Amino acid sequence: MKPPPFSYHDPRTVADTVGLLGRLENAKLLAGGQSLMPMLNFRFVLPDHIIDLNRVEGLSYIRERNGHLEIGAMTRQRELEFSDLVRARCPLMHEAILQVGHRQTRNRGTIGGSLCHLDPAAELVSIAAAHDATVTVAGPNGARDVAFADFPVAYMTPAIEPNEILTAVRFAPWPAGHGFAFVEFSRRHGDFAITSAAVLIETDAAGKITRASVTIGGMGTAPSRARELEQAIVGQVPSAQLFRDACESCRKLEAIDDVHAPAAYRQHLAAVLSRRALEKAYARLTGTDSPQARPH
Repeated sequence: MKPPPFSYHDPRTVADTVGLLGRLENAKLLAGGQSLMPMLNFRFVLPDHIIDLNRVEGLSYIRERNGHLEIGAMTRQRELEFSDLVRARCPLMHEAILQVGHRQTRNRGTIGGSLCHLDPAAELVSIAAAHDATVTVAGPNGARDVAFADFPVAYMTPAIEPNEILTAVRFAPWPAGHGFAFVEFSRRHGDFAITSAAVLIETDAAGKITRASVTIGGMGTAPSRARELEQAIVGQVPSAQLFRDACESCRKLEAIDDVHAPAAYRQHLAAVLSRRALEKAYARLTGTDSPQARPH
């Protein structure tokens, strides 16, 4: 397995990278390479030019800015895994990152590469959807922000022009003490999830759910928010029966058939995993083992 011939480019600034994208035809960006290199070796993609982002300045950082957690596009997944700031401000991401591949892939894989590759089963893609993230894209006309809800335009196709590059992603952290959980089902640890569920919840002093985010990954062309489920539990006092009944709506989500699982199985997993994630998130929020009685 060898990649096809290509010309290699090694820019040092975002402006130089954007300039290369504007001048070169059939160019691909190389971030961590954990998706691109296998695709090159299997010749699923045949670029004439590879533009390496690994020495572009200013694309690798994790910081808090204006109340948001901001992460540079070239930040390695391994850095996210060991970041105290990520663990404190976005614990859902910290939990999910442990499901991303293996140590070797996390050493090289980047958050920007994962979001741009936009595999619907990718953990970081689900986290961006769950947190209503915003991505920053740079092009010849400067920088622009794109709400992550508008970022996927088709299967594995982000809303980025051919002469643009993703530079950063921003997450709005939930208040301290919120409930969170990321649960996925895959054939083996490290594989892409067949289906996953990412949950964030808040409750008020009376114990009622005031805010909920439930994202199902691996179902369709992109992770999707389970809006019907979210609406069903907001304003309610959590209970095992509430979660069980509300999560049944996930069986109606559109799902794909492929070699890994039929659509009906993915819909079943969506209902089961969303319930498990809600139970886990609520248990963390309250410091209890389950929302009243753990269903069998």
